[in-house]
Amino acid sequence: MEEQIDKKKIPYITTKLRHNILEMPPVIREASGIVIFGRRIKSLVFTTDIAIIRNCNADAVFAVYPFTPQQAISKAIIEASYTPVFCGVGGGTTSGLRTVGLAKDVESLGAMGVVLNSPITNPNLLAVSKVVDIPVIITVTSPETDISSRIRHGATILNVAAGANTASLVAKIRQEHPDIPIMASGGKSEESIRATIEAGANAITYTPPTTAELFKSMMQKYREP
Repeated sequence: MEEQIDKKKIPYITTKLRHNILEMPPVIREASGIVIFGRRIKSLVFTTDIAIIRNCNADAVFAVYPFTPQQAISKAIIEASYTPVFCGVGGGTTSGLRTVGLAKDVESLGAMGVVLNSPITNPNLLAVSKVVDIPVIITVTSPETDISSRIRHGATILNVAAGANTASLVAKIRQEHPDIPIMASGGKSEESIRATIEAGANAITYTPPTTAELFKSMMQKYREP
C-alpha cells in the first residue's frame, strides 16, 4: 500500500506567469499507473498541441493524430515536452515497412513508446516489436479483438478506445488477462473516468479542451470593462 501523503503539506510552486496550467482530472490519481523505465504513468494528455503539452500536469503525452505519422511532428513534440511522449506510428492507412521505420525513428528521437492503430496486422505488429526497445502499445476498439494473439505478437500495453463501451471492454480484458497493462480513454466526467479505472485500467488518456475553448473564459475577462 502506498504511503498516504497529506496534500496540505505538499509544496506547490508557481510563478506569476505560469500559474494557469491545464490540470488533469484529480480522479485519475486513483489509477495504479504503469511503471515504465522506473517512471509511473497514470495520466496521458491526448493531444499534439505543443502549447497545451507545455502547460499541463499530465504524466505523459499521447501523441496520436488522424494523419500519416511524420518524423518532423514527432520530433517537435518530443523536444517541446517536459514529460515522456508516446508516439503514434500508424497501423491503419500507414502500415508495413513504413510503420517499422517510423517506430525506429521515434525511438531514436526519444519517445517512451510507440502506439499502433487497431487495424494493424499481427505480422506487422511483430515486426515493430522486434526493432524497438521501448513499449509497443496496441489500440483495441472492439471486444472481438484476439487479445492473446496481440500479446503473442509483441504488444506490451493495450490502449482501449471503445467510446462509450470502453469501461466494459476494459473489464472484459482484465478478467481474461489480469496482468496486461491497460491504458484507456476515460471520457470527460469524473464518473466515467472512475468507472474505467475500477474496470481495470492502469492509466487514463485524457482529451483536453481545445485551445479555443480554453481561450473563451480568458477572452470573456478581457472584454469586461
